Amino acid sequence: MTITTSAPPTRSTPVALALGFLTGGVTGASPAAFVVGCVIESVPLCVAGVGLPVVYGLLFLLAGAPRRAREAAVVPRIALAVVESREAVGGEATSDVAVRFDLTVAPDDVPAYRVAFTQNINLTDLPDYRQGVVVVVQYPPDRPWRVRIVKRPTPEWEDRAADARLDSAPGPVLVSESPEGCGVGFVTLLGLLLAAAGVVLLFRADLFDGDASDKPPPSSSSPSPSSSSSSSSSSSTVVSSAYGTVALGPNQSFLAKGELRRAVGLLTKGTDSSAALTVVVKDRLLSIVYAPTGSTATTFDPDSPPYDRFPALVEEARSGLGVGSPQTWQLTVERLTGSLTVRVGVTGPEGAASLEADGQGKVVRRTPAH
Repeated sequence: MTITTSAPPTRSTPVALALGFLTGGVTGASPAAFVVGCVIESVPLCVAGVGLPVVYGLLFLLAGAPRRAREAAVVPRIALAVVESREAVGGEATSDVAVRFDLTVAPDDVPAYRVAFTQNINLTDLPDYRQGVVVVVQYPPDRPWRVRIVKRPTPEWEDRAADARLDSAPGPVLVSESPEGCGVGFVTLLGLLLAAAGVVLLFRADLFDGDASDKPPPSSSSPSPSSSSSSSSSSSTVVSSAYGTVALGPNQSFLAKGELRRAVGLLTKGTDSSAALTVVVKDRLLSIVYAPTGSTATTFDPDSPPYDRFPALVEEARSGLGVGSPQTWQLTVERLTGSLTVRVGVTGPEGAASLEADGQGKVVRRTPAH
């Protein structure tokens, strides 16, 4: 076997570049999807942001399993080495300390060579690895830079190390890991930026035009071919079998008297009015999500909530819970617990607060800002 006494080659191969780009893409897309999902209140997008790196990590482990199995099957070579220098580089607060070693390795059948690597050593064993001491090491035959000190060698090798006298080997020092080329770092950064920007651009309408958008909530189903849409200079309406939305124009608000009841009437006309999952109201946006056909989820009649009480509930949440000003608010109606619940959330400079009311609009719980 011939050992090349130079640093291992960099890994800017096509496979390494592709893997770096993919890793950067996952690293950029995952937090971007999670943050965007939280902002636009999309549970699937939040779950995707959390699950993407987990899935990628599992696939990465599975793809590398054959290579690791091949490496584990290779019988390591045993050799003597002399400690040229050592330096503690971390872990001083624990019983084991990370030590950076510089060794001259002297195999029996090939020329000696220098190698540098880091290995954890127990504090009580450090005196056994002082400069000039001969130790027993092992390394894979095809990767001579991956040297590890054998802490408990066999009696035969222990006797050889005690009697050996080794000279320092000249020449370059091998490192324990092959360095990555700058190309891998560049494509990783490029993949990260492109993936993060792609997620933001894909959901830019929901992020920046949420108040006046005529699109359904991101978590609802896509509109069916039978859905209808109408718009005017003052408001726009979208109705389908899965959802319905009404977006008001500038200088309008669903807190105005009768405005909310009128909008609900537009959305429930010609639909199964007893199959709503949620009703969400913002200042200029109303959304109703309907249960899919055959769903066993708990639903309610979208005409049943006390819409006339909504302006007063919102006003109480905005003025009586200490969130400060300016502020944003959202009212949600659902029946997940069995009874109809109206929840108003408010966010301002002093924090977030909420109040909860029953199906008649009577306040049953207040959570001030904190």
